[in-house]
Amino acid sequence: MLRTLIAAGLAAAAFAGGPAAAADQGVTDTEILLGSVIPLTGPPALLGVAHTTGVKVAIAEANAAGGVNGRKIRLIMDDDGYIGARTIQATRKLIDVDKVFAIPGQSGSGQVLAAMPVLDKSGIPTIASVGPVKGMYEPPHKNIFAVGSSYEEGIRVLVRFLAEKNPGKTWGLITQDDDYGVAVRDGFDDVVKEKKLNVVYSASYKRGQQDFSSEMARLKDAGVEVFLAGGIISENVAMVKELEKLAIKPVVGIFWPGRVEAVLKLMGPASDGIYAVDYVEPFASPAGQAFLEKAKGLVSEAEFKSINRYTMAGYAGARVLIAAMTRCGRDLTWACTNREIEATKDLETGVMAPMSFGPNVRFTNSKLQVMQADFATLSYKPVK
Repeated sequence: MLRTLIAAGLAAAAFAGGPAAAADQGVTDTEILLGSVIPLTGPPALLGVAHTTGVKVAIAEANAAGGVNGRKIRLIMDDDGYIGARTIQATRKLIDVDKVFAIPGQSGSGQVLAAMPVLDKSGIPTIASVGPVKGMYEPPHKNIFAVGSSYEEGIRVLVRFLAEKNPGKTWGLITQDDDYGVAVRDGFDDVVKEKKLNVVYSASYKRGQQDFSSEMARLKDAGVEVFLAGGIISENVAMVKELEKLAIKPVVGIFWPGRVEAVLKLMGPASDGIYAVDYVEPFASPAGQAFLEKAKGLVSEAEFKSINRYTMAGYAGARVLIAAMTRCGRDLTWACTNREIEATKDLETGVMAPMSFGPNVRFTNSKLQVMQADFATLSYKPVK
C-alpha cells in the first residue's frame, strides 16, 4: 500500500509543472525559459529593442503553434546598456540566478566577446545574432553560434560593387578605432589591393565622437568621390549631415549596423541614394513585407513600431534555437540542443538566405545583397 501511494505521488508530481526529469535548467513540463542580454536603454536601444522584438515574434509564432513539443516558451531580458562589464554580470545572472535554458540573443560584438568566457564555461546554448565577429566562432565553441555574415566579407561585397559601379574614382574611408573598425578596414583594404583603388583620404575616430566637421572638410579637400562611412548610427548621421553642409555629395556606402530606417530620417534628404549591404531582407522587398505582416499579428503596437533590420536578425537567430529544441523532443538538454544547432541545414526563415552550421562550423556566413536608400519612402530597396 505504502509503495503504491509513493509511486502515485511521484507520478502526480511529474505533471505538476515542476522540472522535467530528463531536462536541464529552465525547463519544466509546461515551459521553457529563455533569456537575452541586450541594450534596452540609451542610444543602442535602437538596435536592442528591435532585436528583442524579433525574438518575441519567433517565440509567439512557436507558442501559437503549440510551443516546443507541448512546452510554451517564455523570455526574460536583462539590459546591459551596451557596456561589456554589465553584459558579463547580466549573463551570469541569467545562467546562475534566473536559470534560463538558453540565450537567443546577446548584445553587440564587443559585449559578446567580453562574456564569452562565462558562456563557454557554462555550456549554455547561445545564439549571437546582433553583430557577429570572428572571435565568436573562430576557434569554434561547442555552445556559441553566430548568425549573419562577417564584417570583412560584408565590406568586401559593398566595396567591390561600388568600385565596379564607379571605375577610376577617388576613395575615402573613416573607421571607428576598435575591433569593429579594424574589421571594416581589413575588408576595405582587401578590395583596395584587388581593384587597385585610388584612396586619397583615410582616417579613424574614437567611439562616441559627434563632431566630424574637420574630417569631412579634409575629405572634401582631398577630392573624394566614393566614401565608405565606417560609423554605426550617430556617427554616420553626423558625417552625412556635414557633407550636406559642405555642398558635396560623393557616392556614400554604409555598413549594416547602421542600416535602419530611423537613420535615413535623421540624415534627411542627404540620405537619398546611399548604398548599404546586408544579409537580412530590406522591408521594401516581398520577403520584408511578408515578415512585417506576420509580426503585426504577433507583437504589441509599441513593439511593432520598434522594428528595424535587427528585428529580422533576432527572429532568424531565435528560429534556429527553437528548431533545434524541437528536434530534441521532450528530453530537452543543453547537450542535445547544441548538437542539433550544429546539425542545422538550410533552415528557411523567410528573412535571409537559408542557414546552415556543421561539424565545428559555428557561423552561418549568410549570403549578402547590396541595397540603396530611398528617402522619399524612408526605406532600402535591393539593387539588381
